[in-house]
Amino acid sequence: MAKKKKKKAKVAKPKSKHIAKLVRKSTAREIRVVNIVVSASLGHDIPLEKMAATLSNTEYNPEQFPGLVIRIKEPKTSALIFSSGKIVCTGARSLDKVTESLKKIIKSLEKINVKIKHVPEFQIQNIVAAGSVGMDLNLNVLAMRLENTEYEPEQFPGLVYKMPEVKATFLLFSNGKIVCTGTKSEQEVHNALDKLIEKLKKVKPK
Repeated sequence: MAKKKKKKAKVAKPKSKHIAKLVRKSTAREIRVVNIVVSASLGHDIPLEKMAATLSNTEYNPEQFPGLVIRIKEPKTSALIFSSGKIVCTGARSLDKVTESLKKIIKSLEKINVKIKHVPEFQIQNIVAAGSVGMDLNLNVLAMRLENTEYEPEQFPGLVYKMPEVKATFLLFSNGKIVCTGTKSEQEVHNALDKLIEKLKKVKPK
């Protein structure tokens, strides 16, 4: 009997009479930025071969890809630099850290006699945020009731939910944990989370 009880406990969630339940009380809702991707132009041609030969924190394989990768220890970020001076920086968790990273890259360029007088303006290309909706989720039911979803539990435990109206894509997990991508400001992240929770409550059984 004990074994049967254990087995039943394991499958109770997907096979219970209340399979339509999407929400149960869980941790409080929260979300925080974990990665900001920005692009900018240094306004100067960059000799990538010289940069790779001089700086140890770089990777450059022009036969495979035309850009050079430079890694910054603090703040922990990395950037893709092209010979035209175009740059894509990733890994920062705040705009201040983006600026700090760009300053360190500019400082590194001084070692190969490339002088950049000002930190360039940058454009946010993507913000990745992670957190929780504060409720457990039945992903099988969400996949049936929400539009623009992708859910293949045999391959991956999360459900992908695209919300074009807020230009965001969410990765949802059954414990309520989420990852949000596609937004371009912290305000957009919070607006997207509000909209997501609103949608989840609408498909929640009465």
